[in-house]
Amino acid sequence: MSVVVERDARLARLTIERPPLNVLDRATIEALDRELARLDEEGAPQLLVIRGGGERAFSAGVAIQDHTRERMGPTLRAFHRATLRLRRLPSITIAAVHGHCLGGGMELALACDLVMATDSSTFGQPEIKLGCYPPVAVALYPSLLGRSRTLELVLSGRTLSATEAEALGLVTWRVEPGELETRLGEVVEELLAKSAAVMRLAKRALAPPVEEFERALAEAERLYLEELISTEDMNEGIAAFLEKRPPHWKHR
Repeated sequence: MSVVVERDARLARLTIERPPLNVLDRATIEALDRELARLDEEGAPQLLVIRGGGERAFSAGVAIQDHTRERMGPTLRAFHRATLRLRRLPSITIAAVHGHCLGGGMELALACDLVMATDSSTFGQPEIKLGCYPPVAVALYPSLLGRSRTLELVLSGRTLSATEAEALGLVTWRVEPGELETRLGEVVEELLAKSAAVMRLAKRALAPPVEEFERALAEAERLYLEELISTEDMNEGIAAFLEKRPPHWKHR
């Protein structure tokens, strides 16, 4: 199984099991959406921890092979459904990040309420280098970073260290690589000692309405599927990546 969930009454752990990089292909994204729906239907736990399997990555993002004109629409819509489901979940959600956290992987991590990351973690939205942009990021990150910083992150495609991500407010706790399990266990224990009912109300009081994110995401998705996907440069960017060569932009 590409997505594994372990849960008890008040804690669930969801692991993306596609090591080494936990790439999110369409089947994995659809499995993620199903598992999140099942958690909600069965009674959302007080806490949900999301992580990547293996030693190298939380997730390196959505599979490049699913960025073709024929496959991108269904893949993008499935990823957006899963992300919206995660944002709507009443549970307190924690992303436990190690290694690469890139593209759709970074979007998934930052859709969680809290992020714990090791010092060796790296974050980035490299989609611009492939001739596209990350719809969840452009819809979600302005509420986390502001418009200007979001734009810089999306347009540069640069990679952030865990220290930089923490300074921007994207990482809640930064820990040594060998301390992730211990510190995560401490945080889980601390939060589970609190009232689940009160925690859910506190989350609702603090969070911007999900409807705002949903509207922004719908527009970002529309632009992507109706305009971006038909540009020559997006097709060139994906082809160049798959062929392992520099892209030759035509600027149209």
